[in-house]
Amino acid sequence: MYLIQVGQEDTSYNVDPSIHFDRSFPTTPSPAGALPNCLTAILCLQLSGAMLPLPPLSPAETLVDYEPKKLSYTRRHVLLVMFCLAQFLDAFNNSALFSAIPALEVSMGMTESQSTWIISAFQLTFASFLLISGRISDVYNPKTAFIGGVSGLGVISLSAGFVDNTIPIIILRALSGIASAMTIPSALTLLVKIFPDPLEQARAIGLFGGCGCVANVLGLLIGAMFVEWASYHWVFWFVAFVAVPVALACVFIIPPQIAETTDNLEHAEAKWKCLDLVGVSILTVALILFIFAVTSGSTDGWASAIVLVPLIISLSMVVGFFYWETLMPVEKAAIPPRTWFYHNFSILFAVAIMPYLWWSTVFTIFTTLWQNVFEWSVISSAVHMFPIGIVAFAMSFTGSLSRIFSPKWIILTGLSLCMVATILLALGGGKPQDYWPYIFPAFSLGSAGVMLTYTHTNIAIFQAAPSSMAGTVGAIFNGALQFGSAIGLAAVSSIETSVEATHGGSHEYGGRAATFWFLVGVTALQIISVSIFYDRSTDHVPQPKHSTIHPAQHSTHFDEKLNDAKVTNTVVNEKADLADLPV
Repeated sequence: MYLIQVGQEDTSYNVDPSIHFDRSFPTTPSPAGALPNCLTAILCLQLSGAMLPLPPLSPAETLVDYEPKKLSYTRRHVLLVMFCLAQFLDAFNNSALFSAIPALEVSMGMTESQSTWIISAFQLTFASFLLISGRISDVYNPKTAFIGGVSGLGVISLSAGFVDNTIPIIILRALSGIASAMTIPSALTLLVKIFPDPLEQARAIGLFGGCGCVANVLGLLIGAMFVEWASYHWVFWFVAFVAVPVALACVFIIPPQIAETTDNLEHAEAKWKCLDLVGVSILTVALILFIFAVTSGSTDGWASAIVLVPLIISLSMVVGFFYWETLMPVEKAAIPPRTWFYHNFSILFAVAIMPYLWWSTVFTIFTTLWQNVFEWSVISSAVHMFPIGIVAFAMSFTGSLSRIFSPKWIILTGLSLCMVATILLALGGGKPQDYWPYIFPAFSLGSAGVMLTYTHTNIAIFQAAPSSMAGTVGAIFNGALQFGSAIGLAAVSSIETSVEATHGGSHEYGGRAATFWFLVGVTALQIISVSIFYDRSTDHVPQPKHSTIHPAQHSTHFDEKLNDAKVTNTVVNEKADLADLPV
């Protein structure tokens, strides 16, 4: 027998633990002598034995509080390799086409403005669909989202290899951006679950990010090799030949319990409402318009209507999105306003703009300088970029440092190295003989600094937010990266073009140097911001597993009764009478 006491009432009920109850319970007031509705509902959960209180669920409905059986060392690291391959393909899918664009222009008769959309179409949809991907990964099954994204990327890339027309290839590039956006938040969600230990998690996230940087450099080289010795079609087919086997393997090696959701507690309709489709749609359209505007600004002019109109509309829609989120219940908002008040979340988001801003600026400036001005071959240009990839990959293994030193000092060290490197690039680099005294040390120091910043910002932002929001946090972080890339490309084109118009044209280094001085200013601003606003009081504090409310939970009067019920279990006299329990 168990004595069950409800709320602050003096009434107690004796319950036989062998009795099981179904989920049906009266919605009308209970008759005299019967259990109150709130207690009946608790008993209807079909628990036997000791009546233990239910653990709280996460905002994403994932069973974060039920620790799954730890996977074997081999299986965990095979999964890490699969996720890193997906990250590699996403970055490769963009960087390899830098080498293939000249061949695409000749083969398809593209204009220069059309060829820019081979890159921009991917970046536009990739950045814009990250948030909806993160919500799907949090609310639904991240395994399904990841496998769907990787397999979709493989099928789309396979189809793109057979296309020889401009409009279809741009459409397929946009679709591949959506597929790639499905892989990143879901992979990060799974990583956080597979590596719950903070030290292992930091290492895994660092390696995951390092693979993206390596792909940026190797993509240039592999793309150049395909164009030089085969055809540009193989750039797309390479992605397909890697993506499809990865997707098939993950069907079997990602354990279902890692990505389990509480389907038995919530219907699909309830989960659907938790996606916040209105808010996500507003922000997605705003990002599409913003990236379109900054991409078109360098070619159509910043004062043109085709740039100003979408730019103004996008900024207005961003304001509208944040206002909409304040109106939504916290448990259903795509990005609850309180997200920005997690410790250091806002400053880490701002720092996340820096890595891709620096890398995209360096790649854009030197690939065009070396090939168009120095007349180096595509392969030679890619080889000269190797220090960036090698040093960045080495720095991706520094994730464990975040458990020894404060992320604040590691991030500031990375930003300082980045500033020194950027100053070197601003002072020299306009001649082939400048490579070893200026460019090589700048690439080494800058890539080390940027990768330190990237890795430890990534680790810190995941430690700041609940693990159940991993998909959404991953989407926000990668959205900041892509936002930085878009700003970088726009800044490079605008500053370089305006300075070159009065300082010797594109064959002079003045415009490129001005771009790097702009980057020095951005880096200095970030160093000051981190120094002032980063709070070290939560360093090395265990990551929260869940928020107070999960998104599919509805707030009703009945729920309030359940929350108010205080249920305790004690062994009592066997002579106590049984309560009259409605079934």
